[in-house]
Amino acid sequence: MTEQTFGKAYGGTAPENYERYFVPHIAAPLAEDLLETAALRPGERVLDVACGTGIVARLARQRIGDGGSLAGLDPNPGMLAVARSLASPKPAIDWHEASAEAIPLADGAFDVALCQLGLQFMTNKLGALREMRRVLAPGGRLVLNVPGPTPPLFAVLADALATHIDPRAASFAHIVFSLHDERELRELTNAAGFRDVRVDARRTTLALPPSSQFLWQYVSSTPLANVVAAASDESRAALEAEVVDKWRGFEVDGTLTFEVTMTTVVGR
Repeated sequence: MTEQTFGKAYGGTAPENYERYFVPHIAAPLAEDLLETAALRPGERVLDVACGTGIVARLARQRIGDGGSLAGLDPNPGMLAVARSLASPKPAIDWHEASAEAIPLADGAFDVALCQLGLQFMTNKLGALREMRRVLAPGGRLVLNVPGPTPPLFAVLADALATHIDPRAASFAHIVFSLHDERELRELTNAAGFRDVRVDARRTTLALPPSSQFLWQYVSSTPLANVVAAASDESRAALEAEVVDKWRGFEVDGTLTFEVTMTTVVGR
């Protein structure tokens, strides 16, 4: 891979690339599944925690109608800037730059708290869950999802990053899939004060672009972008050669098949 390929083909900011590449192939399909479980009703008040560029909130808006209300929360101002640029006015979505561990919203303000692909990144997971419970009205519900364990596709990427870029870069791929134990998730959610907790792990298959495209789309959409950009042309070329070669086994007719276990947690 050359600097021209990396720098120009995927030259947007990580939040812009996240929305452009990661959302259509991974975040949006998973959000549809999350919202199917949430079974939102017209008029409900919904909070999207760790909202990123807002795909869950945007899809939720279609389900709650004009009578409902929506808020999105994320600590990353770049993600929120993209979210604000994409949101239409009806119903309006209130965006908040804050962490899940310290939600700047009133007690009992929401009927549903949603959190997609976010809990594993939170330093104080129990504190974040307690905050989500605090902002829920009596009878309100939490619905979240997390991926893991690390699927073979991303184990290949992690190993190649460690070999050719920086051993610390591999840690990001592992953190993404670090929270998936059903017992741990149930205990955390119960400890946060939720009741009727249900934990459901289900295998999901997603279709991704060809290997050489998806590799750089993913890297450019995540915190990996800066560390990989700082590497030499030779290191990036070696990363691409190894990953693309090993990912060939996951391709069918040019489509990269991504199988991952998604665990969904529901509590009241």
